[in-house]
Amino acid sequence: MRVQVGIVGAGPAGLFLALLLHRAGISAVNIESRSRREVEDTIRAGVLEQWLVELMHELGIGGRMATDGHVHDGITLQWDGQRHHVDIAGLTGGKRVMVYPQHEVLRDLVAARLAQGGEIVFGVGGTVIRGVDTDHPAIDYRPDGDGPLATIDCDYVVGADGFHGPGRQAIPKTLRREYQKVYPFGWLGILTRAPVSWPELIYANQGDGFALLSTRSPEIQRMYVQCDPTDHIAAWSDDRIWGELQARLGTHDGWALQEGEIFQKGIIPLRSFVCEPMQYGRLFIAGDAAHIVPPTGAKGLNLAVADVLVLSRALTLQYLHNDRSGLDQYSATCLRRIWKGERFSWYMTTMLHRNAAESDFERRIHFADLDLVRTSALQAGSLAENYVGLPFD
Repeated sequence: MRVQVGIVGAGPAGLFLALLLHRAGISAVNIESRSRREVEDTIRAGVLEQWLVELMHELGIGGRMATDGHVHDGITLQWDGQRHHVDIAGLTGGKRVMVYPQHEVLRDLVAARLAQGGEIVFGVGGTVIRGVDTDHPAIDYRPDGDGPLATIDCDYVVGADGFHGPGRQAIPKTLRREYQKVYPFGWLGILTRAPVSWPELIYANQGDGFALLSTRSPEIQRMYVQCDPTDHIAAWSDDRIWGELQARLGTHDGWALQEGEIFQKGIIPLRSFVCEPMQYGRLFIAGDAAHIVPPTGAKGLNLAVADVLVLSRALTLQYLHNDRSGLDQYSATCLRRIWKGERFSWYMTTMLHRNAAESDFERRIHFADLDLVRTSALQAGSLAENYVGLPFD
């Protein structure tokens, strides 16, 4: 098979890139180790920055989002039994965010890519990226996991294949610098059949630590509590989960969290990760292959799509105008935005979680940070600008 761009991965980064390249008349193919069902059933929360919402409409994939998503003008911070509304729209000149789950975004992307005749090869195995330091890079893979070897010959290879994929590994170890922070806490997340308890997301640091209240639909809610990442999910009975959520989200005015049947629960660890550089020869990496953020700042999906938006523009410049300046600057351009997203995610995470290794002094500083958002328009504006999405360079 011969295409201009071979994309390893069919998650958000890889599929958005394929759609963006198609719009520019550049041929691409995605290969993916998971099945289509596994890709479309990847359950993650989704808070979409305004520019990403606009991009989905530009690409013609915003219909279901417009119907099923929830537009939010702000968020609520909570500590010491009290809540403070952060007016994101008012602080950013009318910008808003869209709450629309990532697996729904993936279903929209897959459907759109197949409808335009694009090829996505699911369930592949044995993927090897080679020749990226030459003018003739290629991707070898086995279409059925363990079937006969197939090859994609291409001009450029994009590793949008997650943290454990071969994309980042194809950058020589001697040239890579990897930065990582592993947090000493995780999130226990649930899906519950219950009515809406609050009109916007609540981020709380109360009781034994962090809690997040979010909405999936009018009938289904997603909630999280801070926990030990080594906990076994069996140790968290439904009664224990509801008890912690009630304690961490309770207020002094008698408000009550609406409970219901918990039909999904799981524990995820939290970490921050960045790989520099994000390119080597004719290889470019994007999304989780290059960086990971804790979900507290709602930046993961947005940063991944920002990577491929930059890359699609650079590839378009190269193919249409024989100008490779965008490709040469890809890594530096993306990393400026990534490190700002990492900083904001770290800020939200440390401010809102309890860390046993911290002193009482540090805990009080976190509460001062929260109160500063309440009392300082400049501090609130900074949080709002980061949350809704920083402008592109």
